[in-house]
Amino acid sequence: MPKMFFGMVVSVVTTLLLVGLVAGSGVVSAASAEERISEAAQVLREMSEQGDVQSLVDMLEQAEGVAIFPSVIKAGLMLGGRYGEGLVMRYDSKTRSWYGPNFVTIKGLSYGLQFGVQSTALVLIITNERGMDSFTGGDKITLGGDLSVAAGPLGRHAGASTDLDLEASIYSYSLSKGIFAGMSLEGAGITVDEGANREFWGKKLYPNEILNKKRADERLDSLVSELKGLLGR
Repeated sequence: MPKMFFGMVVSVVTTLLLVGLVAGSGVVSAASAEERISEAAQVLREMSEQGDVQSLVDMLEQAEGVAIFPSVIKAGLMLGGRYGEGLVMRYDSKTRSWYGPNFVTIKGLSYGLQFGVQSTALVLIITNERGMDSFTGGDKITLGGDLSVAAGPLGRHAGASTDLDLEASIYSYSLSKGIFAGMSLEGAGITVDEGANREFWGKKLYPNEILNKKRADERLDSLVSELKGLLGR
């Protein structure tokens, strides 16, 4: 059997096992748009309690926007994968106004020795216009492909010199079992969740329309309150 064909068979079988592992765990279930907003606010609340959160705050103050995934499920059986549902908010630092949300999903593969299922909260800080333009201009983004992505710096005021030292369009922070850290996301894809957007907005809207809508909905109050709370630290 040719090596390439054998490799494809192994990859397909492993992926099927991965899907079964995730489905059997019962940890993946679609959240409504409002549930996703509430869970995103809770993630920010929990992150704000971490001793190292100031680095995230410093990055957020200079950001063009933020993507929040309350629960990214990572599962593996040699070959691993991740899946999460989240939302994107655009930020205007001059007026300190928030726009959105645009609902999205994240998917990706990972390699190496791994087994089991783990849930991680994930926050992506979108640092420049190119990064934000990718979220407003298309239905899918590949991290590390379309956009440069790096694990967020840690340590007090680690993001203070973003313009001088940090060049990635996106910096990621994660929280799992009380551990706050940066997270590698090379190769993961972020896709617009049209169903959740239609549920929330009541009609089909494109990302550029959504992310230019100033927050004026009480359903967002809890999330915007947590974002403002971080920026007011």
